[in-house]
Amino acid sequence: MPNPPYRRRVSRSAVATLGAAGLVALGAAPAAVGDEAPPSLVLGDIKPITGVKPGSPVDLPVTVVNKGTTTVEKVWIKYTATRGLAFPEVPSNCQKQYVGAYDEMPERWIAICAFDQAVKPGVAYTPQKPFAVKAEKHAFDDEMWVTVTDYEPSPDENSTPFPGTAPEIELVESPTGGTGSTDRFRVPVTSVNTADYEVTGAALRGKTGDTVTMKVTFTNTGPGWVWSKPGTPWTSVLVTLPAGTSVVKPDFYCKAKGKVYNCGLTTRPQEHLETATFTFNLKIDKKVAGAKGSVALSNRKLPFDPDKANDTAPITVEVTGGKPGATGGTTGGPDGGSGSTGGSSGGSTGSTGSTGSTGGSSSAGGAGSATTGGALAATGSSSATLPIAGAAAAAVVAGAGTVLVVRRRRARHGS
Repeated sequence: MPNPPYRRRVSRSAVATLGAAGLVALGAAPAAVGDEAPPSLVLGDIKPITGVKPGSPVDLPVTVVNKGTTTVEKVWIKYTATRGLAFPEVPSNCQKQYVGAYDEMPERWIAICAFDQAVKPGVAYTPQKPFAVKAEKHAFDDEMWVTVTDYEPSPDENSTPFPGTAPEIELVESPTGGTGSTDRFRVPVTSVNTADYEVTGAALRGKTGDTVTMKVTFTNTGPGWVWSKPGTPWTSVLVTLPAGTSVVKPDFYCKAKGKVYNCGLTTRPQEHLETATFTFNLKIDKKVAGAKGSVALSNRKLPFDPDKANDTAPITVEVTGGKPGATGGTTGGPDGGSGSTGGSSGGSTGSTGSTGSTGGSSSAGGAGSATTGGALAATGSSSATLPIAGAAAAAVVAGAGTVLVVRRRRARHGS
């Protein structure tokens, strides 16, 4: 499934507020009491689906019952799935739509199927062939929503649907009958998977008085994605500075509590194979023998992450001789590239991480000082992954400080 090119952060406390609107967007929220008459078309119960193996099909039994007193001449069934699930074969009487993440909702697939046939009162119907659903390799803690209506549902306005190409399917009478009371179902789909959270530290170098750029990262190396929704174990990134250094400018999403900076995470890096980069401008105040800081997950008790060895990484600083600003240092990044700078004065500009984590802006170097970069240490290893749930959120755990920023809605038009 394609990945949207943008990121957003939101407070974990805002998730509940966003939840109702999100479920409406996904077609899963029930109408308020008194808003409308009970539906004549209902769905038979669909139980939660567990134990799914990534890469395998998902059995989604759907039964439509006409509980009204008149025949319904045409029926639509809408399927919505979160990013760990896919619709590999969509019938020609259905339209398929990819919708990128927006308004704190995860990216998803939507299919709307039209059945141009009469549905008699008191009779239960099932698709002659189950609608095809597949668990992707990054499937973990997903959800599907199934809705039945006697009118055509509107597609999501943020992308363009396209018709299916598989053979058309029809509704056939169910020999076993069926009962139901609601026209929509939320179906949890849990896959047997893991996710590996990994952090990298930094190796800094400079003279006393220098201002250096430090970049540390967080990555979910997968294979599972994690949707940051209520009930999902949460984590943020804790940055402890080496002794003898001080912060000139922290990353925008990192807030100090004592000597530790708590950095909130975007939704996207918790999904899989995306990185959040946190950029600090640090001043080397003095040389302290053996000084070492660290970057670590605030919550290491994550049941889906079996590899704890890469949950922490060191931050080191080498203080060189000579006068401040006499020579430059090296700047490193996640790609392993480095360069050198020199001169009597300079400034460094933090970069924006791949997840939209904005690095620190320029740090001013006065006369006789130079800015040096930090070489990013490659730490940790990739391991089996798992999805980690998400309304999008930046949160702080265990009482640490938090930056809560909700960005403007931006939707990516999918193909």
